[in-house]
Amino acid sequence: MIRKDTVVHRAIIAFWVVAAIVVGLPTGAVGQAVPGVAGQLPTLAPVLERVTPAVVNISVISETPAASNPLYNDPFFRRFFDLPDAPPPQQRMSAGSGVIVDAARGHVLTNHHVVANAQEITVTLKDGRRLPAKLVGSDQATDIALLQVESRNLVALEIGDSDHLKVGDYVVAIGNPFGLGQTVTSGIVSALGRSGINNEGYEDFIQTDASINPGNSGGALVTLDGKLVGINTAILSPAGGNIGIGFAVPSNMAVTVMKQLIEHGEVRRGRIGIGIQDVTPDLAEALGLGDLRGAVIANVEPGSPAERAGLQVGDVVTAVDGRAVLGSADLRNRIGLTPAGTDVRLTVARRDGVREVKVRIEAGERNASTQLAGTAFEGASLRNASRQEAREIGSGGVIVDGVTPGSRAARAGLRSGDMIMAINRMPVTSLDDIRRWISDRHTTLAVELVRSGSRLLLIIR
Repeated sequence: MIRKDTVVHRAIIAFWVVAAIVVGLPTGAVGQAVPGVAGQLPTLAPVLERVTPAVVNISVISETPAASNPLYNDPFFRRFFDLPDAPPPQQRMSAGSGVIVDAARGHVLTNHHVVANAQEITVTLKDGRRLPAKLVGSDQATDIALLQVESRNLVALEIGDSDHLKVGDYVVAIGNPFGLGQTVTSGIVSALGRSGINNEGYEDFIQTDASINPGNSGGALVTLDGKLVGINTAILSPAGGNIGIGFAVPSNMAVTVMKQLIEHGEVRRGRIGIGIQDVTPDLAEALGLGDLRGAVIANVEPGSPAERAGLQVGDVVTAVDGRAVLGSADLRNRIGLTPAGTDVRLTVARRDGVREVKVRIEAGERNASTQLAGTAFEGASLRNASRQEAREIGSGGVIVDGVTPGSRAARAGLRSGDMIMAINRMPVTSLDDIRRWISDRHTTLAVELVRSGSRLLLIIR
């Protein structure tokens, strides 16, 4: 007589065999078959034992300006009640995750928003060691930051090639959700090249259904062969909890940013002087592009590298250095994260055929966000308006490229896309004008800006 537990055991084994045949376990270069077996059932334990020591918890102590009562802005009120000029800053504690990527140098990748405005950063290893960390550099636009710790016997996670990921590959998310300690969840790659996910800047997200919750930010997204392919960064949920949609910065983008942070302490973005947009069906029909995919050049700046290379309005950029361009966001990422002085080969489609054009990347305007710390603009990423943007408005100005949620700039009312036209009735034509007002230490700024075609006045203190 066959024992009942034997029947159950055989049924479980049969289920996994059928699942492997019908669904198929991942066997590609990135997604691989589950590497361990325990009790005849697949397990991730051997891989996790190898990679989890490289994932750390990060605790941050930061100072944020206290919420200001409007009465504080009245000097008579302050004098009558003998109040300080401003409420003292408040200390705030937060937690996130990080990934050791270089054991010898103690380099730890995490998210910019995890360590923004940090006064003190502490890294806790899986074995319980607590290490002080210093900030090497941070980039708001990609939400990547690099920390450094000093310790022996660190374990680094091998970095994989995120360009080899495919929708359906199995992945594992490792982090510190809700401050509970290291937690592992699994899922698949749901989509690639996501953008417009409530973050501003350079977006090329990996979407996954592996559970990602608050505290997972900065943690690792790894393949079943134990390679880092993403830095977990965001969730899409009205309630702030997991609903099966999470996002990670691709490892290739994170590595590109990391190299610049190590070399310069900041990201110095490249440009070639073009305005671009996606190829829509209507645009493709109007320009006779057929089913081409890529980015359409909408304008070319006079005297720019693009003009010198012979690029024209209406050209469709379909590839950079032989790698296909998926859209305008993809091309913007590729050009913006390429160091200045680098030559790139653009594959360009015109009515008369396809050609390759060599363009040298030039240095773009340096991100001013690092120069705004401690000012009313802290948390804003600013750049000079392009010639096309200036023509549309009728004058020059400074563009707000992004605003960190909860920052002083955000509380002041600045939004991504705003064009700053004047401060205290004096025209603003470049970042130099912003820097001048900051250096003059004006306590109250009347900022005139254009938002969605309308002029607004913000009072920033």
